[in-house]
Amino acid sequence: MNYFNIKRYKFSTVTKSLNRLLVRLLDRVLNFTKFINRLLVRLLVRLLVRLLDRVLNFTKFINRLLVRLLVRLLNGVLNFIKSINLKKINNYFEDIKLALKKTAKYLYSRKDNILNIINIIKEIKFRSNKFLYYHLPAALIFFGLLYLAIPIFYTYDKPTIQKAICKSENVECIIKGKVTYNFFPTPRLKIKDLTINIHSNKKITLLTANDASLKLSIKNLLAKDKHKIKKIMLSDFETIINLKKLKNYYAIFKNRISSIPIFFTKGKILLYEEKNYVATISDVNLIAKFLKGSSEAKLKGKFLNHDLVINFSNKTTDSKPMINLDFNMKDLNFYTKVSFFNLNKNINNGKFLIKKDKNRISGIFDYKDDQITILKSNIRNSFIDGKLIGRIIFLPYFDFNLDFNLNNINFTRLHNYFLSLDIKEQKKLFKINNKINGKLNFSTEKVYSKHNLVKSFESRIKFYNGNIEIEQFLINLGKLGAADILGRINNDKNYINFKFESNIFVDNKKKFLSKFGIYNKENLPSNLFVQGNFDLENIRASFYEISGEEQFNTEDINFIESEFNDFMLENGFEDLFNFQKFKIFLKSVKDEKN
Repeated sequence: MNYFNIKRYKFSTVTKSLNRLLVRLLDRVLNFTKFINRLLVRLLVRLLVRLLDRVLNFTKFINRLLVRLLVRLLNGVLNFIKSINLKKINNYFEDIKLALKKTAKYLYSRKDNILNIINIIKEIKFRSNKFLYYHLPAALIFFGLLYLAIPIFYTYDKPTIQKAICKSENVECIIKGKVTYNFFPTPRLKIKDLTINIHSNKKITLLTANDASLKLSIKNLLAKDKHKIKKIMLSDFETIINLKKLKNYYAIFKNRISSIPIFFTKGKILLYEEKNYVATISDVNLIAKFLKGSSEAKLKGKFLNHDLVINFSNKTTDSKPMINLDFNMKDLNFYTKVSFFNLNKNINNGKFLIKKDKNRISGIFDYKDDQITILKSNIRNSFIDGKLIGRIIFLPYFDFNLDFNLNNINFTRLHNYFLSLDIKEQKKLFKINNKINGKLNFSTEKVYSKHNLVKSFESRIKFYNGNIEIEQFLINLGKLGAADILGRINNDKNYINFKFESNIFVDNKKKFLSKFGIYNKENLPSNLFVQGNFDLENIRASFYEISGEEQFNTEDINFIESEFNDFMLENGFEDLFNFQKFKIFLKSVKDEKN
């Protein structure tokens, strides 16, 4: 064998070995592929069999449920008709019962047909049909995910989305961040940094939201121009409201931001008076629905660390927009409700209700030119029962002119409540806010007290810059006589003084002296004038002048002042209206005078 033959022999041997190795490798790959196919086919068959079994069981259940419902319904109807005792109607429904029973039997017979169909499906050899067993389910899943995922590759135009959210001409939406698509858990557009502005006289920023989601309908996802927004969700938002310019926010409900339901979550509402901060509503969750001819909103949050719920609705009735507003703080037992027709920015015959514990006020009001006119109202609590009418003006300055006429006042309960407060809270009652200005006519027809000294009273009171001026306070003492008080309460950071003048008129001296246990009838003047000052901060009285038929001298006035402070103000306000202490004081002064 020459060298050439040896070389050819070695090459053929190597080639045969490689062929054998490749054949073995291909056989193993083919066997593994067959094994995988058999495994997938078995799994798919088991899944389909279980699914068909559940469909069969559900079908049986539905059939039994329908038959039972039909029979029970027929029995109930027939029992009712039998109770009417109308034979013709009864026979008519008996025929219906027969017909429906036949229908029920027919459904039972159809049940066997359904079972036969399911059995035929079970006999189909899914393992031998790769399309039914593997390709069809995989294709459905694949194309379903593809349908949901394709919009990820779209580029969304911000101005188009802004118009879709804010459809009103007076409301503007601005998207400062990115707009992305997400199909989990449901198809939606995710927006970062959304701002909503209102154009009313001037531009006002209503809301800023860090996150916004537009939930899309599953229909027409592949057509970007046909995307339908089902719901708008704004999260991590902040709203600033100027309480002095509430009219500017009316455009929200008049023109509607959007006809799509809007959900606000995890936000806060900041309340201001111009640039002065007032309060914050935190943990706000708000649902707003702007329907055709109506608007609804429900707010839940925390106000001054108390749970707050506000319900708002704006519905059109007979071409008139009817507005209802509910304000509820359950843990404080506080509730307010206002209902009115909005007629060209004026309100006629609006209704209101305010409740706090046992305190309740309800009435009818008008609103025009920044002024509320209370036409009629009833006020009731454990102390008073009466009516309130008058005007309240908000602009350009807060002012009021009210008539507060009571049927009765329970002075004993009111006095006990006042004494139940600590000394700081008692003094705070005389501190009037500088912004409260107005006039109040305050009167009552009946005063309930332990000793029945005062029968009724009427007064005219003026509030200005934190001060109170008593222009008139007439006290009816019944058969004993009468008294009047004039004066002014001056509020300052360091003191609260009540400078007063009072006249006491005695009509029946005998009854007057007897009432206070004084039996020396001599030297009792028929009228008495007293001028002085009451220090409400230090709780001490000073008398500048006392006169009857003639003026008291300084020594007598000083003695009366000393006795009054010792007897009537010994324990602060507690003894000021103590009738027994007052009797002792009068006896002491009378004895010294005699």
